[in-house]
Amino acid sequence: MPAALVVVAKAPVAGQSKTRLCPPLEPAQAATLAEAALADSLQAVAWTPGAARRVLVLDGAPGPWLPDGFAVVAQRGDGLRERLAHAVADVGEPLLMIGMDTPQVTRAQLAGALERLGDPAVDAVLGPTPDGGYWAIGLSAADPAVFDGVPMSTDRTGAAQRARLKKLGLRTAALETLRDVDTFDDALAVATLAPWTRFAATLELLGVTG
Repeated sequence: MPAALVVVAKAPVAGQSKTRLCPPLEPAQAATLAEAALADSLQAVAWTPGAARRVLVLDGAPGPWLPDGFAVVAQRGDGLRERLAHAVADVGEPLLMIGMDTPQVTRAQLAGALERLGDPAVDAVLGPTPDGGYWAIGLSAADPAVFDGVPMSTDRTGAAQRARLKKLGLRTAALETLRDVDTFDDALAVATLAPWTRFAATLELLGVTG
């Protein structure tokens, strides 16, 4: 059964988006960069073939950065773990879920992840980040319990998530590692790795180098 492609994101609002980039960025600049990262992520999803549907699970209101063809679901719950669990429950079908922090992700990478998840010998996929987290999780069955007990936004989140999937008996395949944008150093590194992105162009236009 094809999986849905899901983006979990926060609407880019000054003072609420990418606040760890301040300083050196000002809050409005951080929100502008966050919008670029979100737009890149959504465009990659929009261009990816093979998805059952495309869903944005959003904290906030949609803006002009949202491409056509997405269902929009409001985030609910307290804290990231609850919000992810509710997102899985609300989508209610096999899914590959990403955030908005990897603007360098490509449709080829997403299509490959969907193909991996479609393997009958695979129940879940997990894409690690160098800081110990993960940028993508895919499930062949929509089970919100996969997040139970997993600490979020720590350097052991990825390991804890893998352990939880294993405890549930899910056969998990690893996706490639992608760096996510948490700090300004991350932003510079990702822009250098992916100069074709709106994210990289926006960072250059902001003219802030650290």
